[in-house]
Amino acid sequence: MDNLTATSPCDLTGKGALITGASRGIGKAVAELLARMGARVAVHYGVDEGAADKVLKGLAGDGHLKLAADLGDSVAAGRLAKEAAEGLGRLDIVVNNAGIYVTHDIASLDANHWREYWDRTIAVNLTGPAHLLHAAIPHLEASGGGHIVNISSRGAFRGEPEAPAYGASKAGLNSLSQSLALALAPRGIKVVAIAPGWVLTDMTRDYLEGPGGDLIRNQSPMGRTATADEVAQVVLMVCSGKADALTGGIIDVNCASYLRS
Repeated sequence: MDNLTATSPCDLTGKGALITGASRGIGKAVAELLARMGARVAVHYGVDEGAADKVLKGLAGDGHLKLAADLGDSVAAGRLAKEAAEGLGRLDIVVNNAGIYVTHDIASLDANHWREYWDRTIAVNLTGPAHLLHAAIPHLEASGGGHIVNISSRGAFRGEPEAPAYGASKAGLNSLSQSLALALAPRGIKVVAIAPGWVLTDMTRDYLEGPGGDLIRNQSPMGRTATADEVAQVVLMVCSGKADALTGGIIDVNCASYLRS
């Protein structure tokens, strides 16, 4: 148990939260923390139902559910918001965390593979979240407003030469976040993007514990990467209702490994 409790100023009791990509990594940490703060959580997963079941079983409180959807399918992405709102009884929080990183070298790939990797990455990382949020707006409004958190990446700013679609999708997600913050503020909906650098998760552990791990950690003056729990704490701050002036912001969580102004 962290030092925040369900009776703290971050009390989310009665709130409904949809977390995409919640079967592992950052999404799992966010789902666990929001549940501890009293929220009912919809655990979204893509293909690994077993992992989603484990997360669901471990969540504090009750009223949680799991939902499957391919976010690369615009219809399925839009349907996910409706299913979450109906299953939870309301929708107050949407965290767009799910994403894919596919290496695709523009200088060496043929046209067919380039289009395949580009289209799939943009569909899952940007177009899917946009359709999900469009479908979520009426449900957020029905709850009196709410919070949207889009998990971006420092790659939106520093570039991703080995995965340019990933960098482009995250830059687009940042811009979408700012546009929606302006558009949705009159409806009581706050929108923030969080841009982590490397985060220690089960997906990145092999890289960080491999031969290149020290090079990655040495990008930061702290000599380490962020943890999923640290990212989750920032999500909680955004969703607490205590810092709503953050709407429209993009928050870096990268251990000072990449600085911008």
